Amino acid sequence: MLEPMESSSNGVLAFRAVGKITDEDYKSALIPAVEDQIKTQGKARLVYVIGPEFESYGGKAMLDDALFGVKHWRDFERIAVVTDRDWIANAMRIFMPLMPAQTKLFHTNELKDALAWAVARKPQGNRNKGIQK
Repeated sequence: MLEPMESSSNGVLAFRAVGKITDEDYKSALIPAVEDQIKTQGKARLVYVIGPEFESYGGKAMLDDALFGVKHWRDFERIAVVTDRDWIANAMRIFMPLMPAQTKLFHTNELKDALAWAVARKPQGNRNKGIQK
C-alpha cells in the first residue's frame, strides 16, 4: 500500500511504500493526491519513502507509475526519494538527469532532511544529487 505520511508543510506530499504496491494503490492514493496538488498549487512536491516496509511492485503498478510520470512530466517541482534499496537508488541515478523536476536521493535515515529539502523554496545544493556512499 502507499501510506500517506504527515509532512511538515501542506505544500509537500509524502508517501511511504508498505508491502506490495499495486496499481490500485496508485489509482486510489498517489495519483489523486498529486493531481489535486497540481490543480491547487500548479506544481507538485513529493517525498516518496521506499524503506524496509516495502516488499515489491506489481507489474501494473510499475506501468501506472511510468504512465503517470509521462503524463505529468513537467508538473513536479521537487521529488525526494528516500530509500535503503540499492536497485531503486541506482535506477533513480539513471533517470534523475532526464527529469525536469529537481530530484534528490536520501537514505532512509535522512527522512527529516528529505522533508526539509522538499519544502525549501530556494535551491539547496546541487540539483539531482544522489546518495553519497
